Amino acid sequence: MHVNTLILGAGAAGLMAAAHAGPSTLIIDHARKPGEKIRISGGGRCNFTNIYCAPENFLSENPHFAKSALARYTQWDFIDLVARHGIAYHEKTLGQLFCDGKSQQIIDMLLGETARAGAELWLETSLAELSHDGTVFTATLESEGTRKSVTARNLVLATGGKSIPKMGATGLAYDIARQFGHEITETRPALVPFTFDGQPFAALSGTSAQTRAGAGGAAFEEATLFTHRGLSGPAILQISSYWREGETITLDLDPGGDLYEALRAQRQAEGRRNLTTELARHLPAKLVDHLAGPLALQGNLADQSDARLAEITGALRSWQLKPTATEGYRTAEVTLGGVSTDALSSKTMESAHLRGLYIIGEAVDVTGWLGGYNFQWAWSSAVAAARDIASRA
Repeated sequence: MHVNTLILGAGAAGLMAAAHAGPSTLIIDHARKPGEKIRISGGGRCNFTNIYCAPENFLSENPHFAKSALARYTQWDFIDLVARHGIAYHEKTLGQLFCDGKSQQIIDMLLGETARAGAELWLETSLAELSHDGTVFTATLESEGTRKSVTARNLVLATGGKSIPKMGATGLAYDIARQFGHEITETRPALVPFTFDGQPFAALSGTSAQTRAGAGGAAFEEATLFTHRGLSGPAILQISSYWREGETITLDLDPGGDLYEALRAQRQAEGRRNLTTELARHLPAKLVDHLAGPLALQGNLADQSDARLAEITGALRSWQLKPTATEGYRTAEVTLGGVSTDALSSKTMESAHLRGLYIIGEAVDVTGWLGGYNFQWAWSSAVAAARDIASRA
């Protein structure tokens, strides 16, 4: 069997590429269903893009690499596609767009687009062997114990990274990229909760607080969730991409910076009020109880001098913690790092080592923030590659 384009991976990037790559396109995936990470994303409603998406929302050893693809196929282009398919959506916090209904709507939309483009999809199909003879790729595919040889002029790697292995994630894209001369930057789990020895926050499990969390020179103001194992929530997932083992993180429990003046004003109005009772009006009561010992929170408001209130609020604004580790690829939403951008075209995602080889999506060393950015990279990088393929067909 011969096709013009063979796409490995029927996730977000692979399906999007198939919808634009032109005729004679085959997509394969070892999973039973396509788009599984789409299905589980956003609590089952798929945070499919972000209206504020821009190159500065991405991490890479080359911070400029993502600019071209993101500019060529923007969030507004994908929003238009969603609207054309009649999928209702809404904006949540910080520009995040979610389906009103189930995330299956996005998968069905992509499958519809690939079918309209004439692409063929083979599921429960694995890659057994792959080679290139200077003209075409030859792939040996295996399904239900039967092997079939497929040749292709173009090969698109859209198999993602290592995150969530229970859903079938592997390092296949990295192995193939290395086979054809590409370097792989350091990979590690990203957008992932932190763990701590001794379960110090077990009593706080389920408690959430608005914070400004910082690590590695970056800071994000969103919710932090205390868990039995450690810390999670949007603010924590964001800074996990910047954190390194052995480093501390900082939690600012008063991101608005108005707690000091609020306590002084309340001291004047109700000096007999207990300090912890007043703090529990601004912070979760369980969190105040947790901090009462370490911060020596005792007495009434009237007992607290300005200096003491400044000391307390200063500590709350700079709570230093040292995670033991993260929960790893098991729960990481994405993989940081990947195929180095040094030998990829930022305009087409094509390999500089081998004509016809394209690497897109999470497999590449481009990692977005939490909030729909990684899906937008999948859409944008896929369209960049597919349009180049279609132009040569």
